[in-house]
Amino acid sequence: MLSQESLSRIDRELEKYPAEQKKSATMSALRIAQEELGWLSDETIAFVADYLGLTDIEVFEVASFYNMYELAPVGRHKITVCTNLPCALSGGVHAAEYVKQKLGIDFNETTPDGKFTLKEGECMGACGDAPVLLVNNHHMCSWMTPEKIDQMLADLDK
Repeated sequence: MLSQESLSRIDRELEKYPAEQKKSATMSALRIAQEELGWLSDETIAFVADYLGLTDIEVFEVASFYNMYELAPVGRHKITVCTNLPCALSGGVHAAEYVKQKLGIDFNETTPDGKFTLKEGECMGACGDAPVLLVNNHHMCSWMTPEKIDQMLADLDK
């Protein structure tokens, strides 16, 4: 199900914990699986659970609790816009509306070509940088004006 490289990465995560505490590597294992496969299917969750010696439900509870895990397919680029109050007051809602208009999709939708998925996010801890967007759970984009959004989308579309 997962490549040997991903399994090796999970093994390195497991080495950080005592043998009887494999559960502690659940979040890392899910992140690694999602990086390889793009999202976490029921089969992937079951595979990770088996690999860690856990039940499927133990791993599913983690995957379904945190919003960085995708339980359905997403576009190649997932853009999450913070619309919590501080960001909303500093242009987050306007940035979200601009991205929606540019991509022709709403929150929790993917463009027909499969390139972009748009998500609404909770606080990203960068209120002073608002409005902020998070790309693929890893790249934080700050002070997002329409011009910066246009540039970001163009760069991602390459």
